[in-house]
Amino acid sequence: MGASLAIALKCFFAILGCLVTGIVIYTIAIDGFSFVITPLMAATTIDSYIHVFLIWSWVVYKEANWITAIPWAVLLVCFRSITICGYILLQFLKLSTQESLQDPIYFVLLQRQKKTETEQWRKYSLLTARILSLALGSLMLGTLIYILVTYGSPFHRDTFTPWMTTTLIDYFVIAVPLSVWVAYKESSWLSAAFWIILIILFGSTIACAYIALQLFSLSSQDPVYLVLFSSNREEKEGIKEPLKRTA
Repeated sequence: MGASLAIALKCFFAILGCLVTGIVIYTIAIDGFSFVITPLMAATTIDSYIHVFLIWSWVVYKEANWITAIPWAVLLVCFRSITICGYILLQFLKLSTQESLQDPIYFVLLQRQKKTETEQWRKYSLLTARILSLALGSLMLGTLIYILVTYGSPFHRDTFTPWMTTTLIDYFVIAVPLSVWVAYKESSWLSAAFWIILIILFGSTIACAYIALQLFSLSSQDPVYLVLFSSNREEKEGIKEPLKRTA
């Protein structure tokens, strides 16, 4: 089951990355770089970059140091969903055969090199993560309310330019890794489907709310990265720290 899942996810993110790359190239070919900043595009772009920041937070955890994390940040800002698909695919390709068989999503989420953390650092990092998730969710909610109050419904026929369509596709592709993570986190398909539908419909407002709920379920002594992993695994295996990687 684990090996099949790993292969399926590798193929899925490879195809998804190639698809969105092709769409961007096609949009440039037919429309150049003539961006028209409509309220809908502005809201979608802000939403996308909040998602990107959430995923980059995981990239920072995954990478050994800031020297490797910063270039990924630049690529994420410039190419968003293309970079996300490429980075996730790269993490799956790095898995050993045993890791793929055992639990591929767990080991993709897991940090490759263990970093030491003091108890004080754990406390402040968890507090910072909670504040950031609430702040980003509130920012997106405020943006949506402002656009609705100021411009009314942003969904007008003339707003769907080629770049607007591409931006929406990019947004939905960015939501895919978060949806896969939610499906991994949740104990039942019903609860996973509920959260995934809300994230797709309401974007980073719900994504940040979901992450905040997971963060507030941790105790102040827990490292913040435990939010990444399924609580079912901890209960089933009796672990509070991620498993070590195999050599």
